[in-house]
Amino acid sequence: MAATANESLRSLLKQCSLAQGMSDGEVQELLASAQVRQCEYSKGEIIFHEGDMPKSLYILLAGEVHILKDTFSGRRIFLSEINEPGDMFGEVYEVLKQPYDMYVEAVTPVKLLEISSGLFSFDAGGEMSRSALKIQRNLMRIFARKAYFMHNKIKVLASGSLREKIIRFLFIELQGRRELELAGSREFMASYLAVTRPSLSRELSALQREGILAVEGKKVRVLDMERFEEYL
Repeated sequence: MAATANESLRSLLKQCSLAQGMSDGEVQELLASAQVRQCEYSKGEIIFHEGDMPKSLYILLAGEVHILKDTFSGRRIFLSEINEPGDMFGEVYEVLKQPYDMYVEAVTPVKLLEISSGLFSFDAGGEMSRSALKIQRNLMRIFARKAYFMHNKIKVLASGSLREKIIRFLFIELQGRRELELAGSREFMASYLAVTRPSLSRELSALQREGILAVEGKKVRVLDMERFEEYL
């Protein structure tokens, strides 16, 4: 039973961007490190609080967490959701050693793999293991992808109207196709566009009434590409 669970964990980790290019032996070396541990959190439990100093980066093994922030008036702002096994969060703060400016809550029972930066610190002395060196390399790629993501987000948010934001967001996600299935929820999309969910839903409904889009759950299809591209 334990061997099966260990094999499943190795398989999952190999699919994670942090372990890209690692051999089975290197993944096993990583999991055997004293600075890597599996943790479980109950529904409603806080993984870390805003203002905490980071101690680990986190890889989701099972369940779902939400990344949140509270305003001075006490209003809770939804920033993002992590619900795909193998997804990672907290790595930027851990590497930069900056306190968290948000917090993470388990919205279901959650299992996480927590990896301390002591394993792959960029200023660590001594000889590093092969798995740690590959994690360093992969983190650089991850940060480059995040920078590209933010570049695209700035282009979307610079749009004038909500309709233009939606169209530009979908244009980037479509990548030349006419239809796609959104990876995140409607709540995530509203947070990305910095609008309320009701406003987003109203505008998507208007785009459907006008025959520009067809939206069913997370599935979006462009019906009129010429009118769609007018808003780019």
